[in-house]
Order: sequence, then C-alpha cells, then structure tokens
Amino acid sequence: MHKKIIYLLFVISFVTSCETMSSIKSGITGEKTLSTDEFLIKKKDPLVMPPDYENLPSPDERIAAKEEISLFEESLGTSIEDNSSTSSSVENSILKQIQSK
Repeated sequence: MHKKIIYLLFVISFVTSCETMSSIKSGITGEKTLSTDEFLIKKKDPLVMPPDYENLPSPDERIAAKEEISLFEESLGTSIEDNSSTSSSVENSILKQIQSK
C-alpha cells in the first residue's frame, strides 16, 4: 500500500514537472517569448536649433534694459517693485468706502 502511494506521488510530481521541462527546452533552444523588453532603448530625434535662435537677446542687451528701467524709476522717483505699500493703501481706502455705505 505504501509503495502504491509513493509511486502515485512520484508520477504526479513527474507530470507536473513536465511544464518546467518545456521552459528548460525553450531556454536552451533560445525561443523568444512575447513580452516587453525592459532593456530596449528608443531612439530620439536629433537636436535642432530653435527657429528664432538668431533673434535671442544678447547679455549686453539685458544689461542695457536693466539700466533703462533704473533710469525710468529714477525719473518717476519711485521703484516699480515697491507697489505693495501703495496697493495696500488703495485697498484700505476702498474698504473704508465700502464700510461707510
């Protein structure tokens, strides 16, 4: 009785291992499976110059623009960037007018 059970277990294990034999066979023969290739490198387009590359400002033009802005600020007597205090005073006056109504 024990021999039959051992023989039956051996046959079952041999039958289930046949699937692994086919994977070993495909590995040895070099068969390709249908799967994604994680090591595939996709080619990219070559780099090209922008169409308006010739029209880009030079660093000298940027310095001249900053000087022009500073001259404009001097003529106004105030800085363009210091509008936060004036905007808060305008907001306060609007809020006072709304509250009075």
